[in-house]
Amino acid sequence: MAELNTFQRIRDLNWSHSVVLALYLCERMVPNYEFFCHITQFGDAKPLRGALNACWDYIANPKQTKVNFSRWQEKVDEVTPSEHGHDMLGVYPAMDACTAISVLLQGLMDKNAGNLLDVAKVSQASVVKFIELNDAEQVSPDELRQHVEEHELYQYEIAMQQAMVDFLESQPQVNAALIKQMRQMVLDEGVSNLGLQLDDD
Repeated sequence: MAELNTFQRIRDLNWSHSVVLALYLCERMVPNYEFFCHITQFGDAKPLRGALNACWDYIANPKQTKVNFSRWQEKVDEVTPSEHGHDMLGVYPAMDACTAISVLLQGLMDKNAGNLLDVAKVSQASVVKFIELNDAEQVSPDELRQHVEEHELYQYEIAMQQAMVDFLESQPQVNAALIKQMRQMVLDEGVSNLGLQLDDD
């Protein structure tokens, strides 16, 4: 399975590169939350954005930058929606975006590389869940797994994660210049992991 190979390659990255990859993946999930907020008038994307900005600053210069990861995690938790009371497909990607950022923050608090890998798993699972829920009525249960694996969103998610691992493996170290490049790459890609356009703000 392609995703299993991807996960092993992520495990093999060093700590700083793993953090950068997790941040990149979280950035690609935030537009799903912003779309949910726009549609439902629930929540606030500022804590998600603030948490990611703080983490980018931290990994660019960890010795000089102090971040209260626990407090940011609390702020993200406060704006995390629940499937109860939101009867719409979009609640799940919004929840997944919050989960991914919370897991990232936990990993930075605990210095746990397993949490950083979990961000990649959350991103992939979010794509799978979206396809399954969106297409369940058009595809028989027996064919659903194959349908997901052949879906362009899923294939793009796998390819994107592998491409980012390729790129990071070629970078000898994480520094401010690489962070700036990575953040620009998110903007240049221009879409979330579900294909939503990124907000230009």
